Amino acid sequence: MTDNKNGITYADAGVDIDAGNALVDRIKPAAKRTNRSGVMSGLGGFGGLFDLKAAGFSDPVLVAATDGVGTKLRIAIDTGNVDGVGIDLVAMCVNDLVCQGAEPLFFLDYFATGKLELEQAARIIEGIAKGCEDSGCALIGGETAEMPGMYPAGDFDLAGFAVGAMERGQELPNGIVEGDVLLGLASDGVHSNGYSLVRRIVEISGLGWDDDCPWAEGSLGSVLLTPTRLYVRGVLDAMGKGAVHGLAHITGGGLTENLPRVLPKGTAADVDLHSWKLPPVFAWLAAQGKMSESELLKTFNSGLGMVIVVAAADSASVTQALTASGEVVYEIGRITKGTGEVRYSGALL
Repeated sequence: MTDNKNGITYADAGVDIDAGNALVDRIKPAAKRTNRSGVMSGLGGFGGLFDLKAAGFSDPVLVAATDGVGTKLRIAIDTGNVDGVGIDLVAMCVNDLVCQGAEPLFFLDYFATGKLELEQAARIIEGIAKGCEDSGCALIGGETAEMPGMYPAGDFDLAGFAVGAMERGQELPNGIVEGDVLLGLASDGVHSNGYSLVRRIVEISGLGWDDDCPWAEGSLGSVLLTPTRLYVRGVLDAMGKGAVHGLAHITGGGLTENLPRVLPKGTAADVDLHSWKLPPVFAWLAAQGKMSESELLKTFNSGLGMVIVVAAADSASVTQALTASGEVVYEIGRITKGTGEVRYSGALL
């Protein structure tokens, strides 16, 4: 094979294969820490292998979920604080999986940028590995795409894909009836939804990302980049008791749009807004944006990142299990007769 030293190379076109290889080598230790039963291959192949039998399943049903981080990435890019967005990416996928009754098994990521910056990319993917490790989910592969001309300098995008499994017959929601209790699990902030509105409200406020946060220690940007909470381990513990009838991950659309997704025909959700206190971040956003309470509840998680539906008789034991797993739990309402709506009493604002 000839070597034309005067010819154009892939690197001349803006794609650095060596940098991509260096990134794979850099992240291999982080990916290795996510190994779990069932993993059959490491990074570097054309695909990731997973053995369901070795993971302990006898008659499994697979569940898949995919998501991104949204415009929260804009704050991460503008501030250079990219360490937590990988956790966000994992959380948005695995928190959805458990709502179907599945245990997350493995994760694949897609990282795209105009120019691969090794340190930036490594920090992002190490965050993905951290999210996988904390949720018992193996990082078994992914794709790093360097695409000159597609993204402005320093910009990137992320997508994630998670696969989980459950034994046949354990699908959720299942068995939700009138009188069941709604347990809300506290969020860690805005999580990864509504950031187009967050950024607009910050612009209206006149504050910059490096300014002191009005409601917490640290800069405004760093506080707003608090990662999405991973609910997997606590929820799986609760599911192991056989008492969980349904779960709703409170993402875009808030309580108003996400709770109806688990309600069977002929039921509604009655939610008491006095049962938890609105976190300061949402109070500030609502005040700065002059948001109505109804708009707040259908845009943000408003302090609750996950809602669990349980039988009234099991509410205390499930609450105890979740609290032991580190969750802050509120009894926020009940399942009642209705036509699939969420009915609110009390007030948050």
